[in-house]
Amino acid sequence: MEIIRASFTLVVFVLNMVRITLSVENEVLYLDYYKETCPLAEEIVSRNVEIAVLKDPRMAASLLRLHFHDCFVMGCDASILLDNHGDIISEKQAGPNLNSVRGFKVIDEIKYILEEACPLTVSCADILAMVARDAVALRGGPRWKVWLGRRDSMKASLDGANQFIPAPNSSLETLISNFNEQGLDIEDLVALSGGHTLGKARCMSFRQRVYDINMEEKRDKYKRYRTFRRILRSICPDSGRDDAIAPLDFSTPAKFDNHYYINILEGNGLLGSDNVLVTEDHEGEIIKLVWVFAANEELFFSSFAKSIVKMGNINVLTGLEGEIRKNCRFVNP
Repeated sequence: MEIIRASFTLVVFVLNMVRITLSVENEVLYLDYYKETCPLAEEIVSRNVEIAVLKDPRMAASLLRLHFHDCFVMGCDASILLDNHGDIISEKQAGPNLNSVRGFKVIDEIKYILEEACPLTVSCADILAMVARDAVALRGGPRWKVWLGRRDSMKASLDGANQFIPAPNSSLETLISNFNEQGLDIEDLVALSGGHTLGKARCMSFRQRVYDINMEEKRDKYKRYRTFRRILRSICPDSGRDDAIAPLDFSTPAKFDNHYYINILEGNGLLGSDNVLVTEDHEGEIIKLVWVFAANEELFFSSFAKSIVKMGNINVLTGLEGEIRKNCRFVNP
């Protein structure tokens, strides 16, 4: 009888756990995932992100961008961290990543410390999710709860990186399509685009936007647009200096805030893919969101946090899928 009672209690417990898991927004990842197996994991990540950002403030944007570029290719599985090895062709060689994405050494350092503390426990994919959160918070942005339990991919997709990562000169239609393919909607597009409140871009990423004749014709009646374009042209000539950089947000380049939306409403978005949120929205739904986020930073913060958590759940590997890499640059031997 005691055995039956114990078995019944166990079944009830399991069913309750299932209900709890299914009742939350995220059905495959968990909060406090490493509480028992690596209790200092989040503290180790946070501390080392803080050190990295203190050394190089621009690193905050770079770490956030790694999470984006990872999730848009096969899902949030740390495939972007893999180097060329054997049959693997690294995503780092893709057009949107080559000589552009950075922060890999910071991830290496964090992974090394975690492996010393908790061998083969914390995935590289989870590290990317945690560093994105900590990087944003360190620059004055929101701090959200990170759902954990991702496992690492054992392959990379160079073709996927070239195809699915939004290009800096994308049309609005293309951006919406890119996001829809990842299960993200228009509100996610507008909120996550606000990540461009941090970081810098290379001349070759915004040259087309600066020398676009159609853009000149649209903006010439406003002196402020001509002034901004002159500034950009002084940084980025029509040929050469491809690696010259400019801040994505000229107003508050080192702070995570809502000035990105104010900038694009004034026509001062650095990238073509920023400005199209306003110039190509013929339905008006996206412009309304831009105005709302420009007027209400708190709402932008909450929307950004909600959307990046949603993005962090794209095609994640869990359970027995993938592996926990010992070195984020290579699959385990």
